[in-house]
Amino acid sequence: MKKSTGKSWVSTATNREVYADIKLRARRMRKQPTTAEKILWSKLRNKQVRGFKFRRQHSIDRFIVDFYCREARLVIEVDGSSHDTSEAIEYDEARQTFLEHRGLTMLRFLNAEVIHNTDFVLDCIRQRLALLEMGKSNAPAD
Repeated sequence: MKKSTGKSWVSTATNREVYADIKLRARRMRKQPTTAEKILWSKLRNKQVRGFKFRRQHSIDRFIVDFYCREARLVIEVDGSSHDTSEAIEYDEARQTFLEHRGLTMLRFLNAEVIHNTDFVLDCIRQRLALLEMGKSNAPAD
C-alpha cells in the first residue's frame, strides 16, 4: 500500500507477528473510548475537519494511536493522567520518536483540553493540517 506524498514512502503497516493481538486491542479500545476521545471523535469523523479522513484507535506497527489521518500522515493523541508517570513519559517519548522517524507528525492533547477547550484543540488540528497541506503542495515533483 504505497502512497505518494511528495516524500519517499515510509511504511506504517503493522508487523504481521503482532497484528492479531494489536487488532483485538484496538477493537476493544474503540468500544470503550474515554470521554475526551468520544468528544474529539465526534468532531473528527466524517471528514468534518478540512475534509480529512481520520481513523480512531489505529494500529501503526506495534502501536495503537488514538487518531490517525493517513493522507496528512498526522497522529493525534489524547492523554489522561495515566501518561503522567515517569515510565509512561519515557514510553510516550520513545513511541513518538519511532512514529516521527517514519515520517508521521504527532499532536498531543490532554483530556482536559479536549473536554473543556474543544474549539482550541480543533483549531490546533486545523492549523497543523493546513501546514501539512502547504508542505505537500510545495514539495518538489519526483
